[in-house]
Amino acid sequence: MATSRDHDPLANWFGRFSEQLGGDRWQPAADVFETEKAVVVRLELAGVARDEVQVTVDGDVLRIRGIRRPRVDDDAQRLHQMEIASGPFERALRIGIPFEREQVAASLEEGMLRVVLPKRRAGPRRIDVESE
Repeated sequence: MATSRDHDPLANWFGRFSEQLGGDRWQPAADVFETEKAVVVRLELAGVARDEVQVTVDGDVLRIRGIRRPRVDDDAQRLHQMEIASGPFERALRIGIPFEREQVAASLEEGMLRVVLPKRRAGPRRIDVESE
């Protein structure tokens, strides 16, 4: 039985590398979990410089985009295998828990991006009644 890989010259030449691409972008692996006080998103961004990452919040969507520049040693004469994806990436994650947009924080350490979205406090809130 023939697979799509049999008919894809890139897949034959690059191996699994072509499977990591989504169109012209690659997608870093993501973990999303909840703590008592926050929703935490982690993305695996090994080889991505801090100034190449952009984190934005639009409503309940956390969008992370950037670029990983290809790295080839200057003295390399011939590539034998290429599995590390490079180029632009983008992840848009819908966060289903209300969070404080103004308090979102992001850090990049040892190839892992960590975005902390503090939960919005639920509970009673006093509303002042004004007269006209």
